[in-house]
Amino acid sequence: MRRRHCLLAALAFGLVALTAAPAGAQDKPPLKILVGFPAGGSADVIARMVGDALRHDFVPVTVENCPGAGGRIALAAAKNARPDGQTVVVLPSGPMVLFPHVYRKLEYDPVRDFTPVSLIARFQFGVVSGPASNAKNVQEMLAKAKADPKGATYGSPGLGTLPHFMGVLMEQSVGVPFTHVPFQGGAPANTALLGGHIGYKFDVVSETAELHRGGKVRILAVTGYLRDPQGPEVPTLKESGVDMDATAWFAMYAPAGLPPETLARLERAMVAALRKPQLQAAMLKLGYETVGSTSAELAATQRADLARWEKPIKATGITLE
Repeated sequence: MRRRHCLLAALAFGLVALTAAPAGAQDKPPLKILVGFPAGGSADVIARMVGDALRHDFVPVTVENCPGAGGRIALAAAKNARPDGQTVVVLPSGPMVLFPHVYRKLEYDPVRDFTPVSLIARFQFGVVSGPASNAKNVQEMLAKAKADPKGATYGSPGLGTLPHFMGVLMEQSVGVPFTHVPFQGGAPANTALLGGHIGYKFDVVSETAELHRGGKVRILAVTGYLRDPQGPEVPTLKESGVDMDATAWFAMYAPAGLPPETLARLERAMVAALRKPQLQAAMLKLGYETVGSTSAELAATQRADLARWEKPIKATGITLE
């Protein structure tokens, strides 16, 4: 019923993109891509870009939005779908590597209930300084935090989100405490940063690049192991003297129990789609490094990140219902 409700809601609001099957498409199976976030958001945009690139291999390709609970509604729907390769879910890494350490009870097991298909893209976060801090680099930020602990505040889109735990990981790396201020989404956090109500924010680089270029905020460093093409002048945290690198990712999963030949078909189609120069260029413009991996590579990445985030999350003592 939940999956049917998601489909009806998506149709009612015009959120399901449908394409007519061209002649000769009978040998190409349909593909439904579930997205656990509203239309227009980054997960939805990524899913639709991937869906467009897969139209050579599947007919039709539909994108169904089942927003809510940080992506968990779509994951529950994907878990309960038939393992026939015709229903997949596209999502960021948080629900698969953070939520198991944060929530007391999940509707799914991130390993047992899904078949990894392919890593889609990696992305990183920026450490952003606002007018209240006016720090010009990471070392200056740390010096200010030590001198004025009350001003060492950073915002995020909410408790238990990736930006929240990026801040926790940095605190543990530098041994300097910061106060986390959760907001109901990224936009309110930006408003607070620009208004001088918080000193810093962790944010996806693409969401802050324009403000950085306009001089309204300053991206002090990026959390990944490479500089970001949207701001090549911005150093990494490691280049700034902080022993930390952390990225996030988007990936595609199918229900558990997918037959090997069906998985192989999906995997081949995804790798071919993500090698298309036009898609790679579009992704890069949005701040995403296109990957296109095997199922085994995605599984290994997920295992590594599950282990990576366990210690910093448990150190906070945060648990959510």
